[in-house]
Amino acid sequence: MDMDLKNKFLALYPKYFNDSPLPLTFFFTNGEAGAKLMAPESHNCLIDALSLARAGKPLRLNGESITCKGGNRYMGFSQELRPNFEQFLSGVERLKKTPELVREMLRRSSKFEAPARFIVFKRWDLLGASDSPEVVFFFATADVIAGLFTLANYDEGASDGVFTPMGSGCSSVILNPLLEARSSHPRCIIGMFDTTARPYVPKDVLTFAAPIARFATMVENMESSFLTTKTWAKIQERIGSGIKVP
Repeated sequence: MDMDLKNKFLALYPKYFNDSPLPLTFFFTNGEAGAKLMAPESHNCLIDALSLARAGKPLRLNGESITCKGGNRYMGFSQELRPNFEQFLSGVERLKKTPELVREMLRRSSKFEAPARFIVFKRWDLLGASDSPEVVFFFATADVIAGLFTLANYDEGASDGVFTPMGSGCSSVILNPLLEARSSHPRCIIGMFDTTARPYVPKDVLTFAAPIARFATMVENMESSFLTTKTWAKIQERIGSGIKVP
């Protein structure tokens, strides 16, 4: 981990976003990385398990830690889906109109294989010099998301520096930003619209995920951006305060 980047963000984030919760990061490893291995099948939903990491308890997971097949798929530990997945997504959860649309979505989706035995989730302030985070992701309210969104587009000529692909909650913070990190033009992702994962996050919270290289540029741009303007200062007044700006 670039400790200069870590410390710079720790100094600037409260300056412009008040006491908003710090983001999480993840990386793959074959070692322990100072994180406790989650007991097998202790959580069904990965988003539920991440509440521990958000509270400051680093997590180390493998293919047995989460019972949800989708969670294991998006962490890269398995390509297996639950039986009759197309019927489940369309007929039970009703997230797609027909099984054919589910099959088409799967056909278009990219597969990912975990490069190591474990995936480690750590909050930003707990990262050590030996850690190598690949993605940074926030659980944040609308004003914070708006700030991150605008910062991600600040140095872009195009208007799609951030996008929102449909998918599970865990795909929006793991698989999709990982794929972006490996692309020629990495973008950031707003997510957590998955109605099956939303019960595990506060009602007014979404996620914002950025590949680490893209995030480093965002941090570098913070003090030359809109964050220094009176417009942002007015919005900042209500971050964490519940105050509404007219």
